[in-house]
This record gives sequence, structure tokens and C-alpha cells, in this order.
Amino acid sequence: MNPFAYRRADDAAAVHAGTAPAPAGAPPAQFLAGGTTLVDLMKLDVMRPAQIIDINGLQRVYGGIAAGRDGLLLGALARMSQVEADAAVRRNYPVIAQALQQAASPQLRNMASLGGNVLQRTRCAYFRDPGYSACNKRNPGSGCAALDGANRKHGLFGTSERCIATYPGDFAQALVALGATVQLRGPAGARTIRFEDLHLPYGDRPHIETTLRPGELITAFHVPAAPYTRRSLYLKIRDRRSYAFALTSAAVALDLGPGGVVAEARIALGGVASRPWRAHAAEAALRGQPLTEASARHAADVAFADARPHGQNAFKIELGKRTVARALLAAAALEI
Repeated sequence: MNPFAYRRADDAAAVHAGTAPAPAGAPPAQFLAGGTTLVDLMKLDVMRPAQIIDINGLQRVYGGIAAGRDGLLLGALARMSQVEADAAVRRNYPVIAQALQQAASPQLRNMASLGGNVLQRTRCAYFRDPGYSACNKRNPGSGCAALDGANRKHGLFGTSERCIATYPGDFAQALVALGATVQLRGPAGARTIRFEDLHLPYGDRPHIETTLRPGELITAFHVPAAPYTRRSLYLKIRDRRSYAFALTSAAVALDLGPGGVVAEARIALGGVASRPWRAHAAEAALRGQPLTEASARHAADVAFADARPHGQNAFKIELGKRTVARALLAAAALEI
């Protein structure tokens, strides 16, 4: 681990005062909350921040959980375990509780913040091992070793010739499925964007992962109240059930009318894309249709119609389809 300057910030002004542009070529400052991603990558010598700004002093302001008639407000510094265990979240937004519970070990969930969780970086082995020089995400312009390498766990959607790594999170899929917004605060003030717009497609610059502006901090997530939030779930398929990242996953939410006809469907895919991935076309294929095995399978086919496999990960297409269909049928069977 490289030397770095450390300081604590107990209010937003102190945070922004410490995020002035770094000298040319110098690594930018990094925020520290739970540290479950940042510290790990610093130990691996993948990230080398010159300054660490500890923002845990802001938890009293940005660490709350509030459920009301207009939806659910989650502070970015709330811990994953807090939100997972919240009775209102479990009852009215089960897909969120399930995604958080399946995301990591209990020890990590006790430490990790929601804001840090959605900003976690890829688990691609080539990115996480500086011994491989070709990684456009770590070393822009160097190439992508995964294209012709070990890519069983890599992406089918949102990839490019520059990078095929997958986004590793689980909580983010639930936020995308439920149409959440994210509240931000930076040196220029506060703004709110759709959560779906937070992460960028890879294109020619896979090292630029989000639309966050310099010095900007995630402060909260808002999930609007809707008829489909209670009939929701998260299904995660992985190599082992304990503390493993998704091969494929699906966050689904349904609003069913008389006869099981789909009034609204929300589907997000995990483990298969460069960022949290909303399956809009699959949702449209379900609306107005009875939720049956046939319609669930058709929606799954639509969800993966544009998948682009890379060598070893072609199996994810069929696995992903089965994951989506199974999740939809399980959500339809819920008693709410």
C-alpha cells in the first residue's frame, strides 16, 4: 500500500474543501466510508489515492432510513445490515432486503455503506491484478486481457472492444428495477438524477465509470412508492451460495391485475452487464399479458436477445434466461 494523507470530515463543507483538483497526474482524493472496496483495492495496489477523506462523521446526517407514503429514503451512509434488517424495507421493498442480504458476508454488511456499495468496482481478475498490464479500466489505452483470456464471469451487455468486465453489485439491481433516484451533493450544490443514469456504458473510456462530478458525494437514494414494490424479489445464481458474486441475477417487481394479468413489470439483470442493467424490452413484453410459464420464458428470451457472449461466458445466456423466468414466476406466486 502506498503512502497517503488521511483526514476526517464531519460536515459537507469540510468534505468539499478537501476535494480541490489534484495536481496534474496526481491521483484524486477518495472518500472512505466502510472501506470494504477501497481498502481492498489499495492493498492490491490497484488504487493509489493521495488523500483519503473519512466521511463517517456525516452518518448522523446521511445515515437514516425513512419509509413513508411517497416511498423509501435511504441515507448513503446507512450500513447494508441496517437496511436489510429494517422491518419496513423487508415488508414493502423485499427485493432491496434480499439483494443486500445476498451481497456479502455478515461482517462486510455490518461495515459497508449503501453509497460505497453502489460504487464498488469490478471483480475482473485482470483489473485486480497489476501483474497484468493490459487493462483499460486500470491503465487506459493498454488493452483488455479478458477479451482473449479467462472470461467465464464477464459481461454480455454494455461491453465494448475496450472492456468486457461486469458490474459486481446486487443492491444496485434492486434500485434500477424500482426506478430509484440518487441524491448528490458537491462543490456546486445538490442535484438528483435517476439511479439508472449513475453508471456509464463502457464505450471508449471504461475507466470513467459514473456520472459523478469531481468532489461529488452520494447522500441518499429515494425509491418511489408503487404498487409493484411489495411483489418483488431478488434471485441470485452463483457458483456457491456463500459470499460469491453473481453469474446471473434478476431483480423483479410485479403489479398483477385480475387473472394474473401484468399491469406493470420491472426487471433488472445482474452478473451479465457492464453496469446495473434494466431490461426495458422484457418489461414491455409482459405488460397486458397473463403471467404464465410461457410469458415468463418469452420475456426472458427478449431480455437476452441482444446478449453478446465472449468465449467462455456463452453459457450465461441460457442461465440468465432461466434466472429471469424463475424470478418472475416466484414473484407472481408471492402472497402479499
